Parts: sequence; structure tokens; C-alpha cells
Amino acid sequence: MRRSTADFSTVTTPIGPFTALVDADGAVLASGWTGDAENLRGLIHPILRPAALRERDSLGAVTKAVTAYHTGDLTAIDAITVRQLSGPFLVHAWEILRKIPAGEPVTYTDFATVSGRPAATRAAANACARNAAALFVPCHRVIRTDGTLGGFRWGLDIKRWLIAHENA
Repeated sequence: MRRSTADFSTVTTPIGPFTALVDADGAVLASGWTGDAENLRGLIHPILRPAALRERDSLGAVTKAVTAYHTGDLTAIDAITVRQLSGPFLVHAWEILRKIPAGEPVTYTDFATVSGRPAATRAAANACARNAAALFVPCHRVIRTDGTLGGFRWGLDIKRWLIAHENA
């Protein structure tokens, strides 16, 4: 069901502004290290994409989780509800991403295997690329087989910081 308005808030983090958009139930629709809420709105599946955005000082539990994560509570993001839509494989892959523990990155090949399609490394990488709810669906925890970072919508410097933060 399409919601007419989503709330958003931007908080300062050690790696730049972080914005989250939530629906009326408080579920994260999109998030990332940007101050551009409109860009995030465009990442949301058309069925869920809100027609309008409303800025808030805080999104309650979501804002608290973002702040807590960046200051060292790596599990603070785990209890936050996320709402994303796509085909069955992508939805399943995003659920699998939420189960990858902080500090234990996996390769795209391992991620494909755990997602039920061991030969579909590109599809697994696509699931990371199409993830609108960065941090809460921690696609930054997926790296290349050779140990290099691979891609990340928010930049490799941010991905590098997140992996180091989770391994500290």
C-alpha cells in the first residue's frame, strides 16, 4: 500500500550525514550516508514510494539506533524494521544480509551460496546494489573473494570505515 508521506531525519555521524526515511509504522524504507532525502525516496520500490517527505528532528528508535551504531553498539540496528519490495530472490537476499554478523564480512560468492543460489554471484551483488536501506540491511558486510571491498553506493571510504568500525 502506497503511503502519501514518509518522515525523514538526518543525523551527523563520524562519516558524514546519515538520512533515514520511514513509513507511518516507523519501518525504514530507505537510508544512507547522505543529506539528500529526495534521492533516497527515489530508491524506494514504486509501490512503497511516498508521494511526499516530511522532515523530523528525530525518528525515535531509528535515530537512536543510527547514533548508537556509529558510537559502538553494533547490534543497535538489528531490531529496526525495514520494508523493501522486489522479486522473491532480492527480498530473500536482503533478509540474509540482515543475518550477517558485524565484524564477519562474507564474500559475494558466500553470500550467493547462503542466499540459495551458489552460482548467482552477480545476482547477489545486484541485491547489494539495489538495497535501499543501507546500514539496516548491511550490504557493506559483503566483499570480493580477493578481500577487496567491491562497490558501495555510499563510497568505498564509508564502506572501509564501517568494516573497520565493526572489527575494532
